[in-house]
Amino acid sequence: MTLPHDAHWMQAALDQARLALPVSSPNPPVGCVLVRDGALLGQGHTQAVGGPHAEVMALRDAQARGASVRGATAYVTLEPCAHHGRTPPCADALIREGLARVVVALHDPNPLVAGQGTARLRAAGVEVLEWPADDPLALEAREIKIGFLSRMVRQRPWVRLKVAASLDGRTALDNGASQWITGPAAREDGQRWRARASAVLTGIGTVLDDDPRLDVRSVPTPRQPLRIVLDSRWRTPPTAAMLSTEGGVLVVGLPAPDADVQARQDALVAAGAQVLVAPPGPAERVDVAWLLPELARRGVNELHVEAGARLNGHLIEGDWVDEIVVYLAPKLLGPGRALAALSPLAELGGCWQGEVRELSQVGPDVRLIVRPAGRERF
Repeated sequence: MTLPHDAHWMQAALDQARLALPVSSPNPPVGCVLVRDGALLGQGHTQAVGGPHAEVMALRDAQARGASVRGATAYVTLEPCAHHGRTPPCADALIREGLARVVVALHDPNPLVAGQGTARLRAAGVEVLEWPADDPLALEAREIKIGFLSRMVRQRPWVRLKVAASLDGRTALDNGASQWITGPAAREDGQRWRARASAVLTGIGTVLDDDPRLDVRSVPTPRQPLRIVLDSRWRTPPTAAMLSTEGGVLVVGLPAPDADVQARQDALVAAGAQVLVAPPGPAERVDVAWLLPELARRGVNELHVEAGARLNGHLIEGDWVDEIVVYLAPKLLGPGRALAALSPLAELGGCWQGEVRELSQVGPDVRLIVRPAGRERF
């Protein structure tokens, strides 16, 4: 049964979970607060992989405050784990410390948990309340963990495509000049999306044309995302700027018996990159249908795409994009480069159709978040 102030404390736990977004991958970003008689005893969020989970951080915070948590309520944004992974089970920690009640925002679909955490709590006499799945707070918890949930349920990352464009849909002039279409606030906001992602994906065309670093620079972050380059013919230069920054680089290309290809792969490895040979897909490109599950297997929850029109169009037409984040500047550029190279249509009914999930102003620019209808319902 929901009690007065439950929503307030669950929102506090969600605020903690947001703090874990740039930290916890590949683990889910989870928040926990401990409360008794309307007073906050402790709070915490998931740390970097191998570090404490949210529940343990909250228990440590309560201990540091000199507060006993026996008989208290824990508000947790994801079902406490019940298995030994890199850390001991959080459900056991809550039982051991004498929590009387645990309020959970979301069931954990990880097969290693999947109801075992709440079952263990109930078996120990702890009252467990699972938040209604259609409640706004449960939906907010899903949004925070959308990448982890996608990896667990669909065995593929949540793919977010980010573009910055003019009102007439241009991402650059004909000569390639694109700095800067949008303003500083939009660029900083885009860095926050990079920071929460497990990996940033681009194509070889962008690497050769722009030599981007694709790291997080203008916002604080405890880790850098993995940078992934789709490079069918292994043309990434060992001197590429991203190879001199933290976070790791994975170059994905096609198999080739050519000795020169092997030499280029060896040079990339010597420069600090990982290389991954992928099976060919349509048109002799890296097979995205193979790549996404492979990235999930490697622990990628959210895959953030910043690429050119050709790769953007390929991902959209293949129905691999779960979300598009578009920054629109109040400018008209005329002839230039489109945000996605899509095949011509014979009729409007065949167009890609999305739903606007969010519309907000960021500095002088507008940010749109668009998803295919029902994409997050898994």
